[in-house]
Amino acid sequence: MRVGVPREIKKNEHRVGLTPTAVREYVAHGHTVGVQTGAGLGAGFTDDDYIRAGAAIVADAPTVFATSDMIVKVKEPQKVEWEMLREDQILYTYLHLAPDPEQTKGLMASKCAAIAYETVTDARGGLPLLAPMSEVAGRIAVFSAAETLLKHNGGMGLLFCGVPGVAPARVLVLGGGVVGLNAARMAMGLGAEVVVLERSIPRMAWIDEVTSGRVITRYSSIGAIDEEVVKADVVIGAVLVPGAEAPKLIKKAHLKRMKPGSVLVDVAIDQGGCFETSHATTHEDPTYTVDGVVHYCVANMPGAAPRTSSEALNNATLPFGLALADHGLEALRKDPHLARGLNVLRGEITYPAVAEAMGLAWSDPFGVWARA
Repeated sequence: MRVGVPREIKKNEHRVGLTPTAVREYVAHGHTVGVQTGAGLGAGFTDDDYIRAGAAIVADAPTVFATSDMIVKVKEPQKVEWEMLREDQILYTYLHLAPDPEQTKGLMASKCAAIAYETVTDARGGLPLLAPMSEVAGRIAVFSAAETLLKHNGGMGLLFCGVPGVAPARVLVLGGGVVGLNAARMAMGLGAEVVVLERSIPRMAWIDEVTSGRVITRYSSIGAIDEEVVKADVVIGAVLVPGAEAPKLIKKAHLKRMKPGSVLVDVAIDQGGCFETSHATTHEDPTYTVDGVVHYCVANMPGAAPRTSSEALNNATLPFGLALADHGLEALRKDPHLARGLNVLRGEITYPAVAEAMGLAWSDPFGVWARA
């Protein structure tokens, strides 16, 4: 198969779809890989690194898209990219379609097979291709919150870890999944007081165990949110409904009851955000203030650490990507977990939560194949 890796064009995005190490694996499987010149520079990989791995360097994105059977990316395609996709071409990347009707319609119009990293599953019910970026995002969220709390960044002027005789920040984490656990452990390690709201009792027990009881866990309810948000100096939104738009847990009315200069970090912003007042920001201009509360809503937090993020992402995506390259879409028949990643096929939405968010009909992917 001809595999193409375009340079990411979303603002402040420096990750790359395939590292040279991953390229070497594709080539060893008998595939050709075309990498757009400069695609890996932001993550520290030169064109020469890719050439040594067996890739061909391609001058521009249109050529990558035109000459490839499968496109491997990191972030969701921008308009100029989805307009270059074509029928029967495989797109393998993060999509986050539920809050993005324009992209969804663009992918449907292209009739490509769009496979989303964030909805591929595993035998334990996890999301293995989302997990590595969730780990990075959860940790970066804490660093970003600590920096944003400082006065010159709009925060209340609180030192995250405190000092002897002065209390540290109180951090409220909404959700105890991969993002939430990583955020909680990082915040705890930096000396903050941490509360996690979660609905899974086994998950709360696990958080209690791995943090030796140093993180407070509470069952997530409307009442618990109301009580905890007014005590918090930092709130980290880490909720996830796979493939669907994130629920809005913090309402605008909550902000008036929060401490002036407190900080909201919305890690769920890729799925529409879990704060009612959230809108996507960039690393270049990461924050804004509503009712005295500073919002940090960068839509690609792991992009701040592109080397680490690219390598961690490729460790997870490589086996599934190789299966797609080796077998084409037949790989989805062989692996039901990979099949869960298929969001759009031949102009139809094949992931139920995306269809529901769009108000459109869901199509069984095997039914779409049968009609082809």
